[in-house]
Amino acid sequence: MKRREFFKSATAMTASVAAATTLAAPAIAQGNITWRMVTTWPKNFPGLGVGAQNLADRITAASGGRLTVQVFAAGEMVPPLQSLDAVIDGSAEMSHGAAYYWQNKSQGLSFYTGVPYGMTSRELTAWVRFLGGQEIWDEIYDQFGVQGFLSGDTGTQAGGWFKNELTGVADIQGLRFRTPGLGGQTWAKLGAAVTNMAAGEIFAALQSGTLDAAEFVGPYNDLALGFYQIAKNYYFPSFVEPGLATELVVSKAKFQALPEDLQAIVKGVTQAAYDDVASDMYANDPRALQALVSEHGVQVRQFPEEILEAGAKAASEIIADIRSNGDALTKKVAESYVSAFNLLRTRTEGTDMPFLAARQKYFTFS
Repeated sequence: MKRREFFKSATAMTASVAAATTLAAPAIAQGNITWRMVTTWPKNFPGLGVGAQNLADRITAASGGRLTVQVFAAGEMVPPLQSLDAVIDGSAEMSHGAAYYWQNKSQGLSFYTGVPYGMTSRELTAWVRFLGGQEIWDEIYDQFGVQGFLSGDTGTQAGGWFKNELTGVADIQGLRFRTPGLGGQTWAKLGAAVTNMAAGEIFAALQSGTLDAAEFVGPYNDLALGFYQIAKNYYFPSFVEPGLATELVVSKAKFQALPEDLQAIVKGVTQAAYDDVASDMYANDPRALQALVSEHGVQVRQFPEEILEAGAKAASEIIADIRSNGDALTKKVAESYVSAFNLLRTRTEGTDMPFLAARQKYFTFS
């Protein structure tokens, strides 16, 4: 998918914004309810934007139209990184994004998206669903009158696009790099000048020279965003985003006011969406990467060991500081995360990794 094709609907954006901002309160007619979902993703964005639309459509279908969800892509109602605020202030009922975008509200939220050298996506969902993670997440979001649910899974992400090849930590000094969350803090500790920006803004920043490097998700998304046109060095895997989750956030008061069956539909469909997005990404990332290499001359590289080791040390120091100096809820979520991580890694490293090593070494299909 070429970048200009992906954004060809952008010419209609102004009209969409004007229409969206004049919407009335959620419609309730003959027992039916219409909710507005604002997202951080461009319209029809592979995996994530499409995943948000599919989630909305399935809630609408599963409820027989009793709860109809209308989706507004990034910028159609509010700027992409203000979608959570739209739910908090009541101008939307739902937002679809990533919890670490809101770390300025609570650093504890970063643990629900991705932690450097932390949980894989399967480990993360085990913690949230079965080891107490959801309950602490609810405590954090209670402060803002909202509730969050895992809504999508990208798996282990790509490490990012770099205009110049990296040979060691010295090459990171002063590097202008788009990367959010605790991962961004890790890169900053290594010497990068880190910033966060929405998906649709990254290409122009790379093109203008405002950025020297950027990471977003992985091949499926990055091909659509056109980063290969500016930077050719594509690093794998990310060591700061090992299993990234997206979130659906709902107004807690409005959610609890729904009939119990509609609440169950929202929760069940959102849980299914987590796995659905994961499958979409897993199926399409390898095909997109093949296109990037064979059609666009992208160089796939791995981070030098010096950077991986320094990144692990930096991440460890950041988490230790959070556990010692964070506010009470952030410390609570960090302790819960670390406890679950130490348990779950025994399964991943004791069972999954030996199998994958053996498969890689001994088994192929001809």
